[in-house]
Amino acid sequence: MRIESFDLLDSKDKFHQKALHWSGQFDEISFFNSNGAPDEWGRFESVLAVKALHSFCTDDNVLDQLQEFLFQHQCEFIPGFLSYDLKNEIEDLYTSATDKLGFPTAYFFVPAITIRWTANQVNIEADDPVAVYQSICDTTIPQIDATLDLHLRSRWTKEEYLDAFDKVQQHIQRGDIYEVNLCQEFFAENADINPMEVYLKLNTVSPTPFSNFFKVGHHYIMSASPERFLAKRQGKLISQPIKGTAKRGVTAYEDQEIVSRMLQSQKEIAENVMIVDLVRNDLTRSALPGTVEATRLFEIQSFKQVHQMISTITCTQDPKMPNMDVFRHTFPAGSMTGAPKIAAMRICDQIEDSKRGVYAGSIGYFDTLHDEFDFNVVIRSLLYNQQEHYLSFHTGGAVTNQALAEQEYQECLLKASAIFHALNTSLK
Repeated sequence: MRIESFDLLDSKDKFHQKALHWSGQFDEISFFNSNGAPDEWGRFESVLAVKALHSFCTDDNVLDQLQEFLFQHQCEFIPGFLSYDLKNEIEDLYTSATDKLGFPTAYFFVPAITIRWTANQVNIEADDPVAVYQSICDTTIPQIDATLDLHLRSRWTKEEYLDAFDKVQQHIQRGDIYEVNLCQEFFAENADINPMEVYLKLNTVSPTPFSNFFKVGHHYIMSASPERFLAKRQGKLISQPIKGTAKRGVTAYEDQEIVSRMLQSQKEIAENVMIVDLVRNDLTRSALPGTVEATRLFEIQSFKQVHQMISTITCTQDPKMPNMDVFRHTFPAGSMTGAPKIAAMRICDQIEDSKRGVYAGSIGYFDTLHDEFDFNVVIRSLLYNQQEHYLSFHTGGAVTNQALAEQEYQECLLKASAIFHALNTSLK
């Protein structure tokens, strides 16, 4: 394969759209878009990979087999995802809830074509980069009727959510756990959507640093994730959990007031500290002694719909520690489980009424040439099985002893607002 660079003749956004519509001909698509967010750990502004030369798909013995797959393929970009239910392999856990999406536990592929954007250029790695570039430039962006006829429902009624919330708080009061991320599913059956158009609308409504569109066969992920699960850069591990959410204000002054209240909120700070401690403990198992550090605490990052409280934890990876063991020690993201982690996951399995699947898992890539990787947390994301016409997304929030059920329920709806907007629908 060859790598060639080309000047962007269209605007970057227009070329994105052309490239994504061009990619629709392939069975495997991975598109990551940072939406211009400043990120000292990011390697790509935007990157599109299509057409699997080699692929990895399994539900069993995932991490050992994935390690072998990555060893066999040395390249800079191997995208894929890990389902939340990989936890059942890592720990003694079991999920009995119904799964109507049918995503595999893990999927990765070695792309035949990889396209990377910078501000004014596009770099294409392919057998014939010129032909790929010309084909994208010649692509016509279709005019799509944005009207969707979806019957979107919640797996739980509000009363059922409040009952589940109460059950979790009873566990907290008994001392079984001290925080749980309780999640609920929203879904549509007989859903007929254009996944590419829905993703583009979602990214317009909610541009985030870890935005992703992923296709494998008839399975699609449309993600507006704002959260990094774990990255590795030059031997350093970086995790940036989110815990703390507030609605955007109408004015700049109102925004400042909301951010000030977040930074003074004992509840938000306490929730964030719990997850920071959990992530520090997880990373300690893979780190050189004394290198785990919470480098930035309680940073507020503002997105279109919400303000988020984000902390950054880093460490130096023990050179004797294989990458797959790092994932064993840290997966899934602590912000999506609760603490203590295993007990929280077990309680979620007992109380939640739907299988999370890819939601609360992770999408990212491995760079086996440089021994690096970068993975998001799959939140604010739509999952779609086109063959079954089943569309699903989850939202969740932290339950602590101080949490109020009505506030957490409303926070779930706030987190869903961008998806409701992208689908141009509301709950039935």
